[in-house]
Amino acid sequence: MTDESAKRAAQEYLAAKLSEENQLYEDTANLEAAIALGPKVWKTLADTVLAHCREWNAVTGDQSLSYKETALGDLRIRCTGRENYQMFVRYDPGTRLVTIKNTARPESEPDTILRIEGYAAEQGRDAHLVRNKEPVNLDMLILGHLRVLAGLSRRAK
Repeated sequence: MTDESAKRAAQEYLAAKLSEENQLYEDTANLEAAIALGPKVWKTLADTVLAHCREWNAVTGDQSLSYKETALGDLRIRCTGRENYQMFVRYDPGTRLVTIKNTARPESEPDTILRIEGYAAEQGRDAHLVRNKEPVNLDMLILGHLRVLAGLSRRAK
């Protein structure tokens, strides 16, 4: 083994070690951000759900979507005329998971499960909702669920 190849191998080892240490740091910082900012992310989600319900009711001119916060802090939404169906939005701060259960969806479709994850932002760290390892567009997600709850297709045609 020549001196040059030993040097190159040592540099590769050092680069891999630094990469692992950097990834561990990133993972730890992201977890800390998700834990610290989880309640803020939940509040944003809850506010988005309630805003969509209020806007829906303003357009229809009645209380076609009723909503309330349960004793556990979850949200429950019902649609007038479809009393058998409701949508539950639940936040578990221990696992940083948000579950949306919409009983109007076909039984073959699973509940929507979102994870609160931290990420590096321009000004430090932030957190957001992720589904299938992709950031969630809250407006589209909530609107789709409300459309299904009201008996419409998920997307406007």
